[in-house]
Amino acid sequence: MSVQKISLSDIDFRSIVDDFRLMNPNDPGSWPLIPKVTVLIGLFVVILLAGWWFVWSDQLAELDTKQHEEGTLKQQYLDKKRQAVNLDLYIQQLAEIDRSFGALLKQLPDKSEIEALLIEVNQAGLGRGLQFELFKPGQESIKDFYAELPITVRINGSYHDFGAFAADIAKLPRIVTLNNISIAPVKDGGVLSLDATTKTFRYLDEAEMAKQKKAAQGAKK
Repeated sequence: MSVQKISLSDIDFRSIVDDFRLMNPNDPGSWPLIPKVTVLIGLFVVILLAGWWFVWSDQLAELDTKQHEEGTLKQQYLDKKRQAVNLDLYIQQLAEIDRSFGALLKQLPDKSEIEALLIEVNQAGLGRGLQFELFKPGQESIKDFYAELPITVRINGSYHDFGAFAADIAKLPRIVTLNNISIAPVKDGGVLSLDATTKTFRYLDEAEMAKQKKAAQGAKK
């Protein structure tokens, strides 16, 4: 069986145009085949576009939103599952942090111990043969849960004695730091002058903590 190929030259476009021009809109049943097929395809396309515009576009947008929410919920579930699996580890780490914090807090003196601590700092210098020209406590600065007390000092002595004094300060049971250190020679041969700010810290008592918390709440308002 042979198959005949149809070329554009074999199509009677004028006849097709006449079919469209002469068809009776009141009697679709009498329309020729090509106009019928064309109108049916056009109606199908219109129905598809109308469905897309009035129904499917909103549904697709809602589907996209739901898929995004699903992804977010899955990620939240995985995060919470991971936290639940590691809950015992988190509790253990929190207990270790509390113990470490408690140990550090014990290194902060209270009000009654500050004077004794200042004496210890002074004695540490005198015990190394250093001479204090200046030992002046400054204005106390209140932080979140502790207070910082700066002390301006000027000490005369040798470089070796300064190093030994710094080591003694580090060995004190309470936290004491040396800051803004400046060393310069004195006119007398072999003697150096050390200027520094010594800082010590103390924890706030319950009344001070309550006052600090009240001030913070007032600042937020």
